Amino acid sequence: MNITKVVDAKGLACPMPIVKTKKAMNELESGQVLEIYTTDNGAMNDLTAWAKSGGHELLKHEKANDILKFWIKKG
Repeated sequence: MNITKVVDAKGLACPMPIVKTKKAMNELESGQVLEIYTTDNGAMNDLTAWAKSGGHELLKHEKANDILKFWIKKG
């Protein structure tokens, strides 16, 4: 997977992971991939719904050592 940009939202509570993700996504071209790190457990539902509503594709997500990682492809 070719990552274009990384957002580190660890330690931030809702809605900041979404705010930072949206800002970073606006800087990408269609088809580019954004990697997001967060420790906010609510981000699982929030980022999944946000990606779908924005026409983006959630490629993958995983949790390791209390850090949620997401890969979203810009639509």
